[in-house]
Amino acid sequence: MTDASDRLAADTAMGAVTLLVGDLDAMTRFYRDVVTLEVIGADGDTVTLGRAGHPIVVLEHSPALRHAPRGSAGLFHTAILFESQPALAAAVVSVASRAPQTFTGSADHLVSQAFYFTDPEGNGIELYWDRLRTEWSWTHGKIEMSSLFLDPTAFLREHLTEDAATGGTAHEAASVGHVHLSVGDVATARAFYVDALGFDETADYRGSALFVSAGGYHHHMAMNVWNSRGAGPRMPALGLGRVDLALPGADDLGELGERLRHHGIAVRDDGRGLAFDDPWKNAVLATVA
Repeated sequence: MTDASDRLAADTAMGAVTLLVGDLDAMTRFYRDVVTLEVIGADGDTVTLGRAGHPIVVLEHSPALRHAPRGSAGLFHTAILFESQPALAAAVVSVASRAPQTFTGSADHLVSQAFYFTDPEGNGIELYWDRLRTEWSWTHGKIEMSSLFLDPTAFLREHLTEDAATGGTAHEAASVGHVHLSVGDVATARAFYVDALGFDETADYRGSALFVSAGGYHHHMAMNVWNSRGAGPRMPALGLGRVDLALPGADDLGELGERLRHHGIAVRDDGRGLAFDDPWKNAVLATVA
């Protein structure tokens, strides 16, 4: 039996995703006016956006950086979870009407309904809503997911209520539901995110993608090699700045630190959180929620 101290706490959740951006004003306008997040903090070269006071995306102005070469490791997408279908529909119609060229697809994943976009600097975004956990299906400890056709027009026709269309859901809470990364290989990702970090593996797509979670969620993080097979450590570049994890308690954070050090992973502890890098130099910060 697996020792509980080898796993992340069940109530672990994702925190905000930090993006290093070249044009802070343009990116702020996109996430505020198009994606329908609110500016909840601005300090010099950093803007924090979220919903209901909950940070979702942190934009850090980094004009000296350039885009990473094609095929690099880094962010695949940030997935923003909405609490209701009308709220998701309002966000989708906002993006579709204000920035239709950013739409890249939609899918019914059985556990969720999702719409995909790309922000002005090339960062992937997923906007989604979860079905009830009682409607999810598990087989031998693995979540059953698919990518079925989801008609955006039909979804909006069914779920875009008059209240949502006129801003009635604009202040509904939303959060980072999961973060999907581009990595060099799945085996190394599993050794880091499952064995060392302590997530549970929920799906493995023939060695091309790995899905992991805490507490029986379908996935809090995923890593794929679809565009990045063989990629090495990242050089400083625009895009992903940091992924945040929110652990429920100080003991959970302490156990995580011990586990990472046991696996030989360098951990920076400032007394408020643990900072460390994955094998591709994607930065992670774990704090107590």
